[in-house]
Amino acid sequence: MLAALAFLTPLPVGAGRRPSGRTLLWFPVVGALLGGVLGLAWRGLDRLTRGQGLLVATLVVAADLALTGALHFDGLVDSADGLLAPVERARRLVIMAAPEVGAFGLAAGLVGLLLRVACFAQLAPRPLLLIGLWCASRTVMACVAAALPYARPEGGLASAFLDGMPEALVIGIPGALLAVAAAAGAGVRGPLAVAAGLVAALGVALLARRRIGGFTGDVLGACGFVCETVGLVVATVR
Repeated sequence: MLAALAFLTPLPVGAGRRPSGRTLLWFPVVGALLGGVLGLAWRGLDRLTRGQGLLVATLVVAADLALTGALHFDGLVDSADGLLAPVERARRLVIMAAPEVGAFGLAAGLVGLLLRVACFAQLAPRPLLLIGLWCASRTVMACVAAALPYARPEGGLASAFLDGMPEALVIGIPGALLAVAAAAGAGVRGPLAVAAGLVAALGVALLARRRIGGFTGDVLGACGFVCETVGLVVATVR
């Protein structure tokens, strides 16, 4: 679990622990914990500011970026630049590894952050919804890593998971059940939000499979970010 926490957050835990395929088994649990922490912060900020929605929403989005070290947001930006640009497959991987941000990445990042702020501003604090969605996002990240080939022949950060990789269903079934059960406590739209987020993340994974031949660490981050964001949108729209 500490290895999963160290990979998914900037927290100084799991020092000296190299992640492996078995680390993926803990992704749903770590996701649920992160969602719980963020959900409690959301509720606390709402009470502290007496319901100033836009301010609370901005602070919650900022807290999530801090809690994850902006790792998944960075994955979204890099993946958008690499997967959406009209270039050859080999060039896509080079673009995703480059530190520069292109037009596709900038647009995806801005839209993603704006959607999150808008959703949090409209919703009343629902910690259980965040537990469900954040659990679902880490579940789909782990499943994508277990189901797709690794796209970088030279290796990379996420290549550590290739050692002892479990079956995707071993992670996905309990992770999805935990996510749905938690989100159900936030109302009838909770499970629907989780389902929509998982489908959207699957779309990102399929696009990566088609355009670069598999997953990278950036693709995993993009899948998680898209899952959470689409889930929030579905939970917000009435």
